[in-house]
Amino acid sequence: MHKGLTGVLAGAAALVAVGLAGEARGEAVTVIGGGMAEACSKAALDGEADLRFEKLCSQALETELLSPRDRAGTYVNRGVMKLRRMSWDTAIADFNQAIRIQPDLGEAYVNRGAAAIGGRRYADSLADLNRGLELGVDEPAKAYYNRALAHEGLDDPKSAYFDYQKAIELSPEWGLPREQLTRFTVTRR
Repeated sequence: MHKGLTGVLAGAAALVAVGLAGEARGEAVTVIGGGMAEACSKAALDGEADLRFEKLCSQALETELLSPRDRAGTYVNRGVMKLRRMSWDTAIADFNQAIRIQPDLGEAYVNRGAAAIGGRRYADSLADLNRGLELGVDEPAKAYYNRALAHEGLDDPKSAYFDYQKAIELSPEWGLPREQLTRFTVTRR
């Protein structure tokens, strides 16, 4: 991951109701340097979803001179807020824009995958989640958790089980994957 003044990546949970056993999780991008883009980043990382914070992100995109990484991160952060409000298509539009600007930003792919899960397009989500994991994200446990949800949506409980396990391995203190595994019964043949 790139670390520096203009784009330290970090994750924040985006609550997305998907109608499965759990909720997809998104990741925000930290933008440093002051101004509205940084305030947008802080709001996304703090779990905000209110429209006033989304407007702050939009203002930053319209008026601030941002590096490509911070501009892409601001699109991701605005998209994460849209995920929290279950606005799948408009969130996907923001993640698409982030990917156009910064194609190596793993969080954009993971979040686009989460939005696809929210829209019950499970097969579509897998390619994005896999790409996000390939590129690297600050909180890969969330990507594995999302991929587990997608596998469950595709009636592939074995793959879902292993991805929940991986999420626990990467983030042992995070309770959601462990809760999901309580629904599984493992039998040996």
